Amino acid sequence: MFWLHVACFFGGAFLANFVPHFVAGVSGRPFPSPFATPPFRGRSSPAVNVLWGLVNLAAAYALLALVASLEPKNVSQVSVAAAGFGLASLGIARSLGRLQRGST
Repeated sequence: MFWLHVACFFGGAFLANFVPHFVAGVSGRPFPSPFATPPFRGRSSPAVNVLWGLVNLAAAYALLALVASLEPKNVSQVSVAAAGFGLASLGIARSLGRLQRGST
């Protein structure tokens, strides 16, 4: 049971990371990614961000659907996945805020 909750948590985190990369990519805007120079601080092309977003979506699907067999009616699983999504979202927002202010 513990490992299923770990899979739910990280599945939620990958889902949260999918959103900004995919939205920036399909909007045609460069966005920081691990493939930029410098990594995580430089900006990657929209195409790279769409692909990175899709990799994150695939990881989220694999963890949530295939590993954890997430059941929407299972409050425990959904709560843990939501916690992963929320904490990752806050971390992403904090990191992007620092990048936009120009600090490291």
